[in-house]
Amino acid sequence: MTPEELAAVLGEPPAPEGSWEREAVYVSAAALRRGLDAGELAERVRALGGVASVEVRGKGFLRIVVTVPGDLLRSAWARPPFEPSWPDFPRTWDNPGFVVRYGHARACAALRWARELGVPETGFAAELLDDPWHRRVLRALAELPGRLVSREPGWESYLLRLALAYHDAHERAPAVPMGEEEPGAVHTARVRVAAAVREVLPGPDRL
Repeated sequence: MTPEELAAVLGEPPAPEGSWEREAVYVSAAALRRGLDAGELAERVRALGGVASVEVRGKGFLRIVVTVPGDLLRSAWARPPFEPSWPDFPRTWDNPGFVVRYGHARACAALRWARELGVPETGFAAELLDDPWHRRVLRALAELPGRLVSREPGWESYLLRLALAYHDAHERAPAVPMGEEEPGAVHTARVRVAAAVREVLPGPDRL
């Protein structure tokens, strides 16, 4: 289930809710905004593949739980229409510009290393992205469709949060095999995360 598939039914991108550590939740007020019957809209969402549950709450809010959050990586990704004004230096963790640009460079490095180490390029298994660090990255990526249509997208804070989440994933659950570990499907899935982050975060390919 991708945000685009949900948006096609809802008429607008849903918003991710919660941490996604245990379940991947989207919420939508599309029924209220579009004057639709919330129950009927919920049934249409339930008919989509990859939806675990849909609840109607309050006066028409939908709470949607998807079964495999990593499926959102089947979407196409694009750089937000934003030119950051952060300075290049100092290159420390106190500089948001460094954090974001280094996130992009690290994602690029992960893709280079994956090719060199023979990580399979095919056989993406989204369900393998079940560690808490990659789920946090997925949660941040899930915000992008809604921010792209928002009047106040808040790109600076968003890019910083995505970069920080990716740094944690890069360090704690590497996209490439370590030591004697053989490349496998889990690395293929993590490389797909790196590819999405590379497209979204601005920065040079190397620092």
